[in-house]
Amino acid sequence: MNQPDASPPEVSLAQSSPTVGTFRERDGALEWSGRQETVRIEPWGPDAVRVRARLGGPVLDGLPGALLDGPPASESTVKIEEGRGRLTVGALTVDVGADGLIRFLRTEDSAEILAEERAHFWWPGPRLYTAVGNGHHRLEQRFAAYDGEQLYGLGQHQHGRLDQKGTVLDLVQRNAEVSIPVLTSSRGYTLLWNNPAIGRVELADNGTRWVADSARQIDYWITAGTPADAQRRYSTVTGRTPMLPDWAAGFWQCKLRYRTQDELLSVAREYKRRGLPIDVIVCDFFHWTHLGEWKFDPKEWPDPAAMVRELDDLGIKLVVSVWPSVSPLSENHQLMEQRGYFIGTQYGPLAHADWPDKEVASTVQVAFYDATNPEAREFVWSRVKENYLDPYGIKAFWLDACEPEIKPGFPENLRYYAGPGLEVGNLYPRENARTFYEGMLAAGESEVVTLNRSAWAGSQRYGAALWSGDIGTDFATLRRQIAAGLNTALSGIPWWNTDIGGFHGGDPDDPAYREVMVRWFQFGTLSPLMRLHGFRDPAMPLGPAMTGGPNEVWSYGKEAGAILETYLRLRERLKPYILTVMRQAHEEGLPVMRPLFLEFPEDEAAWQVDDAYLFGPDLLVAPVLTAGATTRTVHLPQGARWTDAWTGETYEGGAAVTVEAPLDRLPLFLRDGAELPIVA
Repeated sequence: MNQPDASPPEVSLAQSSPTVGTFRERDGALEWSGRQETVRIEPWGPDAVRVRARLGGPVLDGLPGALLDGPPASESTVKIEEGRGRLTVGALTVDVGADGLIRFLRTEDSAEILAEERAHFWWPGPRLYTAVGNGHHRLEQRFAAYDGEQLYGLGQHQHGRLDQKGTVLDLVQRNAEVSIPVLTSSRGYTLLWNNPAIGRVELADNGTRWVADSARQIDYWITAGTPADAQRRYSTVTGRTPMLPDWAAGFWQCKLRYRTQDELLSVAREYKRRGLPIDVIVCDFFHWTHLGEWKFDPKEWPDPAAMVRELDDLGIKLVVSVWPSVSPLSENHQLMEQRGYFIGTQYGPLAHADWPDKEVASTVQVAFYDATNPEAREFVWSRVKENYLDPYGIKAFWLDACEPEIKPGFPENLRYYAGPGLEVGNLYPRENARTFYEGMLAAGESEVVTLNRSAWAGSQRYGAALWSGDIGTDFATLRRQIAAGLNTALSGIPWWNTDIGGFHGGDPDDPAYREVMVRWFQFGTLSPLMRLHGFRDPAMPLGPAMTGGPNEVWSYGKEAGAILETYLRLRERLKPYILTVMRQAHEEGLPVMRPLFLEFPEDEAAWQVDDAYLFGPDLLVAPVLTAGATTRTVHLPQGARWTDAWTGETYEGGAAVTVEAPLDRLPLFLRDGAELPIVA
């Protein structure tokens, strides 16, 4: 990296231009200033830069964001000449005009990969600041649109599209809609909007626009390179996932909900009696005394220590649901309120949602703890440690409702330790995962896995697995999960899963739903995590006594049950391969579930495939997504030779093939002679 002179040079540009600015080289960064705006562009890892822009003063350090403290070392050069500034770091060159307009170029041939664009030739420019008071602005950052560009990532959404060009997405956390503002382009760049503010991104044909409703400065990170290289770079600057423990790579059994200790143990025992692989069983919500007491209700769970011992003897890990909300009936509520551990409100009472609790006939007004407050995180962890980890050795947690799920959903009414709700609201799920990650490490535990309903950029570094929320139970919903999972993977979250079978409903005695379950179970077998969950029919009303219908593999009849058992055993055989791929995620930042173009970027057709994927580098998965289907057509990427894992037939890549897909067969293809134990 270049070292600046003691006195940074200044170049004043007096020429006919909408804005005449001044360039400086400072600490290896390129700065432009003009008309009270400062723009700072600095190397931030190999082939990458960070761009910050602020109106009214120098750019600010220390604001909430996704980037780790301090960039990785990288070689770079800064040139200021002929009315332009240019910074080069590896494969990326940034060119800045006299008017402060930024272009990003591929270094090897100076080809433009992305450029800022004015909204109008006079005003506003590509960066718009609209004051909203107290030094905050509504921020807009505009970039050009390009014919044929395809855009991926942006977290997890239920619109069913892999290529998100043409969409408008809210940057806000909701159940099943997870905002992670990192975008990968077919033009050879990946961009992180390093801002947790509530806002939106518009991916229109006439331009791309990022919007923060209220924040103090524009902040984004961009890298040049292939999608795989970009994943490596992105995970370097936002943090890599830990290594997945062996137990988490197997099968997770779950339903809404096992109401008692005896009920949960009876299911675990039955799996073992039948000789079926199972690694995890989940204790869902309402197992607690009161919401926000974070401990077992002894009336329903009289001897958790004995339960955990028996599960350990069976080789089954217990995962316990922990919600971030606190009932006014909780023994912790008064103390937490007095100490300022709850999310504040700008207007109205200190309550964020209504929710049922035990010992009351109606709902109560609950508050959410402020996960952006270090002291609040320490307090919540102290309760979890005292009530789950220390007495029973419970080390894995399900972090439900962690958007947070406020009602009504007005983030502008919230006041966090980290800042106003509009400025920092998207941080919450990541900081909630941080509570458990840092708490577990401080307790001497090295394996951390939490199951989260929401996430933000950097959640992966805290051992957060994401699931796709409370979704439907039909084939259309199943199909949408493929794109949701692949875009999550490209957003830096390698640990991902769905409720196998969907969440809302599903009758285990209905033949049509049994077909959905079989096909979804096959997809779940080849998902990063494999977890059966749902609120099956017949369901009960929301409340402490609720449960749903049966949801174990034997609940779906003899024919379907036999197929589910087959795929349970396939997952068990594949665990060594799965753990190898998980190590790639941990060490290189590559996702487990991969769009075809991640491995085959030169195959143009691979960029269009939204209904199949690679599971690691060697296994192509083509889920059956239509009722009654008994064949499946899939594109096999160019540049490899593919073997049907069931029949042994081989195909040259670069074309679509149609294969048999009876109900008991998930089409799978092995790459270039890879040997995996698909067939028992």
